Amino acid sequence: MQKIVVIGSPGSGKSVLSRKLGEALKLRVIHLDTHYWQRGWTPTPANQWDEFLRQTVSEETWIVDGNYTRTLDIRLEAADTIVFLDMPRMLCMYRILKRRLIYQGKSRPDLNEECEEKLDAAFVKWVWDYRKKVRPRVLEAIKRHEAGKRAVILTSRGDVEDFVQEVRAGG
Repeated sequence: MQKIVVIGSPGSGKSVLSRKLGEALKLRVIHLDTHYWQRGWTPTPANQWDEFLRQTVSEETWIVDGNYTRTLDIRLEAADTIVFLDMPRMLCMYRILKRRLIYQGKSRPDLNEECEEKLDAAFVKWVWDYRKKVRPRVLEAIKRHEAGKRAVILTSRGDVEDFVQEVRAGG
């Protein structure tokens, strides 16, 4: 496990899992939100974003967490391990609301410092619809790229804890 992609709905625990894996494996963690969102929630232009991703995945080791479905194939092709956090909708909703309260008026550790935590109706709807609209595309992408890789789908907090323990134990 040297090139790991962690994907899942907002609130699924991507950043927390990535940090734990990074500590256990001594690998650099790249939170895509930190690089995609510029000052004031301005997105990085598509051509610059694609170039950033290609450069990132060309490195020898990494853990990359984030969605960005348009460019998912770039990451999945380069990865040796794919982790999909397929968490229940209500858990993800609870977590996005919780982090909004925790980080009100400031930025999260996995975001650009100039992007204060926010929660708007469009984002809540996107999280609510993730299982129906985004999840099928993610599963298709995993299927396209899983040959010769380790693909792990975690569906509960217990699954995540077990996976982290397995990695820490050298598995």
